[in-house]
Amino acid sequence: MAKPPAPKAVVLRVELLEVTPLVWRRVLVPDNWTLAALHHYLQWVIGWADSHAHEFEVGAGLVAPDWWIQEAGADEDTSRYRDERQVSLAAVVAELGVRGQFQYCYDMGDGWEHRIIIESALPAKVGEPALPLCVAGENACPPEDVGGPHGYTRFLEILADRQHEEYADTAHWIGGVFDPKGFDLNRINRDWKGRKGRGR
Repeated sequence: MAKPPAPKAVVLRVELLEVTPLVWRRVLVPDNWTLAALHHYLQWVIGWADSHAHEFEVGAGLVAPDWWIQEAGADEDTSRYRDERQVSLAAVVAELGVRGQFQYCYDMGDGWEHRIIIESALPAKVGEPALPLCVAGENACPPEDVGGPHGYTRFLEILADRQHEEYADTAHWIGGVFDPKGFDLNRINRDWKGRKGRGR
């Protein structure tokens, strides 16, 4: 029986849209991952808490968790949807090609939209670091439930003004300090490996 082809390393640039400063990550992930697996990694590497619904927009179709497709079916036609556990990253690369783009939407209430650019897809080389791997990025993920891009802008304006009438409540809500430029590449990779090592 022939061996399945070795997975390729896909380089993705992920950008959180409509926020300043720009939040972006460059990651290397295996193309044999499903979009369900990619979702879990994106949550980690960007900085979300995976506490809301999500979906991918790939070409003219939508890819989402089965429970979200069922929920959407109560109000709309779900013929455009595919189950994210059944769609591989390799299939997305084949459909869109290198330099192709697709969308990742998280928290339909706050409306966080991410642009994902397929930068390359190459056979993984022996001796390269184990995948997945975050290789670059800038700036902190906005807090959960801050109110989307508009709410995040207002949140940063309040924290920048200690005289603002909402400063004390906002600082208490966020835990005292928030650095919009905070991004620790080494910690992201180290803690992901530790998380996987604990079987999570």
